Amino acid sequence: MTTNLTVFFLGGTIGMAGHRAGVVHRLTGAELVEAVPQLADVGANLAVRDFRALPSACLSFADILELADAADAAVAAGADGIVVVQGTDTIEETAYLIDLVWSRPAPVVVTGAMRNPRLAGADGPANLLAAARVAASGAFAGLGCLVVANDQVHAARHVRKTHSANPATFAAPNTGPIGILAEDRAVLLTRPAGRVTLPRPRPDAAAAAPVALHTVALDDDGGQLVGLADRYAGLVVAGFGVGHVPAALAEPLGELARRIPVVLASRTGAGPVFTATYGFAGSERDLHGRGLIGAGLLDPYKARVLLRLLLAGGADREAVAATFATAGGLSA
Repeated sequence: MTTNLTVFFLGGTIGMAGHRAGVVHRLTGAELVEAVPQLADVGANLAVRDFRALPSACLSFADILELADAADAAVAAGADGIVVVQGTDTIEETAYLIDLVWSRPAPVVVTGAMRNPRLAGADGPANLLAAARVAASGAFAGLGCLVVANDQVHAARHVRKTHSANPATFAAPNTGPIGILAEDRAVLLTRPAGRVTLPRPRPDAAAAAPVALHTVALDDDGGQLVGLADRYAGLVVAGFGVGHVPAALAEPLGELARRIPVVLASRTGAGPVFTATYGFAGSERDLHGRGLIGAGLLDPYKARVLLRLLLAGGADREAVAATFATAGGLSA
């Protein structure tokens, strides 16, 4: 049976070409699809849409929420799956944002490229083909948003970009891939648990709920935290290890937590924030006692996406804490 896929192109390295001042966006979605003749073997009708033509560093929450609306309309009109092609810089955040607001069983598959088309071994065509195969495969229905690259399939809420230039950059340190591409087939290895979905806010509501991200560093004096609650609706703190900060930051963070939701994540890129192991000033136990909310297994970037969506939807501190307990993957 033929599958209907809608492919949204947002720009990025996959469609860039040479220029004296560096590679810039040039290729359309139709040109990229035409460059991959093997797409004809997927058994899918492709509806191609040039949605944006931006480096992914320039994408906004509003862009992605508008994309989710367009994808929703495409499925309502008969699409069985969605492919999103964008730059890789922000895929780990944009894919999670889509995942949080996507309630349909049709999969949304995000992909891109690390090497532009003028380089030997450009990975864009293979990634586009693999993404189409995953989106056309019924095995991945109901799993939300997925990231496909380097013949691996990752759940959006677990994937990280782990290298600035290597095509094997995408990985899920806490879980590993949930699927692979093998002999022209998309193969599901495991079904991830604990996914959270939220109502899709209006773009203006998301813009009105800015969330700051502070990465703690050695001998951090906390100067960047001064006056933060007057400018932001929430804060994510990327702490050391399992959720630690210098003792001097404990009281300022506690004061902020009394005014705005403050989420505590780990800057390490893998592993959870603890809750009750260490007891020194600035430890995870101390910070939770001061009102900070643990991110669980969510990295700081995804914690920021989730917190911003929650605040855009009007969630109070109790609702934020309850959602992070589930989304962080550590609830019983």
